[in-house]
Amino acid sequence: MRFITFNLRFENEGDGENAWSGRREMIIRIVRRYAPSVLGTQEGRWVQLRYLEEHLPEYAMQAPNRVTDDASQYPTLFVRKDAFDVLECEAFWLSRTPEAHLSKDWDSAFPRMMSAARLRHRSTGNVLWTVVTHLDHVGDEARYRQAKMVADWIALRRVPVVLMGDFNDVPGSRAHAVLTAEGTGLVDTWQSMGRREGERAFTHHGFEGVPQKTRMDWILASRSFEVESVRILRDQEEGRYPSDHFPYLADLSFPGEGRSAD
Repeated sequence: MRFITFNLRFENEGDGENAWSGRREMIIRIVRRYAPSVLGTQEGRWVQLRYLEEHLPEYAMQAPNRVTDDASQYPTLFVRKDAFDVLECEAFWLSRTPEAHLSKDWDSAFPRMMSAARLRHRSTGNVLWTVVTHLDHVGDEARYRQAKMVADWIALRRVPVVLMGDFNDVPGSRAHAVLTAEGTGLVDTWQSMGRREGERAFTHHGFEGVPQKTRMDWILASRSFEVESVRILRDQEEGRYPSDHFPYLADLSFPGEGRSAD
């Protein structure tokens, strides 16, 4: 099974030559090139998500009963129709009132949410939860509280979990620690493969292709999965990049199954 987390960069015409309208076709090509079983996106406004849905018909966007507006950004899962059956979906805002649309608390600069789907892997019959989220980029306390909400939710699941997202934090932070604590059963796939931290691991690059800030885009997975490979995708076309973040890819398998062909 292949998982990719991909911060799309929200639709912002102020980005000039890096505006969504000039990148969206490249994003479709990259998704098709790597063919993830599950794609987890961040920063997508509704018009961007609908574009992906329309141009990636082999994927099912998981957003049932979602309250939407034109300005908000929604972390969203896209699931390959030939790889999984979708059993149920769940989403909530990372605040003290999680059912309230666009609610935010603590020192969060923006409303943040979590979206999840329970899936049955068609070729093995195994069931798992996949989750995508985007933690706040300003509030340190908010990031920790938001991560704690996600961790508490994961701790109650009875099947393995894959968590993807832009966590806007450094590995080893409070947010990272609470999500990889024993109670969640999750491991950082990058670290589980013995990969080094440092500039070459940074996933934000500001459309320049030069790594900046930190490794903030993670895929965390239950210990029951076998991590087959991980990779930061630095694809570009004629010096242009699909987003201001590098997507991050992890190939996982269920115990005893080996590498999947999905």
